[in-house]
Amino acid sequence: MGEIDDAIERADREAFTREPPKTLKGQINFLMRQLKTTRAVAAELGVSQRSVERYRTGERRHPPKDIRQRIDTAVRSRWQPQVRKRRRRQAAATGGITVETRARFGYTAPIGTTDDGRFRRLTVHLTPEHARRLFEARDAGAGDQEMRQIIADGFKDVYFQDGGARAMDLSEVAINDIDYLDLDY
Repeated sequence: MGEIDDAIERADREAFTREPPKTLKGQINFLMRQLKTTRAVAAELGVSQRSVERYRTGERRHPPKDIRQRIDTAVRSRWQPQVRKRRRRQAAATGGITVETRARFGYTAPIGTTDDGRFRRLTVHLTPEHARRLFEARDAGAGDQEMRQIIADGFKDVYFQDGGARAMDLSEVAINDIDYLDLDY
């Protein structure tokens, strides 16, 4: 996963209206309701079918750290999908997304102006159109670079060009060297 995917996952987790199951037994039972069989749960987690049965009955309570992480990730990725879909639809239709980042921004500018990239810390609310493009690209399996470009286009339109009020001859913005990136919608 790339930086943008991770930021979208964090924003999705913030959308939870209820916390996912915390106990191992509760998490395994939730996965059983989602995937239906112990074989499917075992394949998802990369463990044996018997291990899943042991976790489910409480016979085994402390899986290794990496398996515990896989269980937690599998549960969180399936938890409250309707809440996530509704929040994404709302962001793409009317709300937009807020991007907070510290990164090096470079851009192509006309001769006589500086186009040297520099680190900036920005918090910018992007339009619903940019949110829609970002979610569509992610759902289509776009790479991190393509999603970065969508966010960079949003910064160009909203921040650098101020919706058409300035810097109209700025042709391209690029995001490089991301220190952190956080999304909220």
